[in-house]
Amino acid sequence: MRWHLFRLLSVLCLFAPLQTLSEQAPPPASAARILLLPKRIVGGEPATLAVLDGNGRLTPGVTVNFSYGDHLVTNATGRALFVAPVNPGVIYATIGSRSARVYTTILTTAEVSSSSLQVSAAPEFASRGDRFELAGTGFCGDADANNVRVAGKPALVLASSRAAVTALPSTDVAPGPANIEVSCAKRSAPTFSITFVDLSLDADSSPLAPGEHRTLTIDVRGTIAKVPLEARNLSPKVADLTGGNPAKTSSSGGAENAASFELIGRERGNFSISVRLLATPSPLRR
Repeated sequence: MRWHLFRLLSVLCLFAPLQTLSEQAPPPASAARILLLPKRIVGGEPATLAVLDGNGRLTPGVTVNFSYGDHLVTNATGRALFVAPVNPGVIYATIGSRSARVYTTILTTAEVSSSSLQVSAAPEFASRGDRFELAGTGFCGDADANNVRVAGKPALVLASSRAAVTALPSTDVAPGPANIEVSCAKRSAPTFSITFVDLSLDADSSPLAPGEHRTLTIDVRGTIAKVPLEARNLSPKVADLTGGNPAKTSSSGGAENAASFELIGRERGNFSISVRLLATPSPLRR
């Protein structure tokens, strides 16, 4: 078995053959694939976006185009600070000449007028290698001005606005419930909890043969609850993923918490599959 957990892509990937990230040079701008834009920004105020490559690495030097005509380039950290347009409404951004659009809603200052820092929504579950999103008010638009801690360990803030934050936990966070602390500009939100899970892949990564059925099992540690998972087939010429691409399922729950996906070979060859936890912010429960 050969598998790899890509640190910023937040997915569990099975590759054959495998090349480790430590052997790779920093990603070129042409490798940019993922745009992280806060889902809500505030008109006339700063916000931070981030761009990742296909392996989930922060990618510098990437041009991001906005629907209202502005352009910016990610800095050495793979992020960029910008000021949201004043007029409320929905806008989108794209990576360079790529067609995929990422949308965000511009709020008025009156809609997020609280002087305190409040987290109103957070995922119930997140992956230890996954970015997670928080919604609320009182965050800092400059990502580095936010202080997010998971189980006492600092998380990397990838994207942010006054109304939303996307953060990546430390690799030292253990599976299970963890307290989340958020602060910015001498403001602190009440502590709350997210359950972090560990995903491990059990599968034969040898080349597929035409017509061969291959089961991929995902073991979930950190909770006995059922969690939603999504698999993406990164080599559709070699294999079909049963249930479509992407395919979604839930883990079994219980002490032996696991889920499975099935591949069917199309032609002989190596295959690549990514599996990630599906987590979206829901109303906060303290």
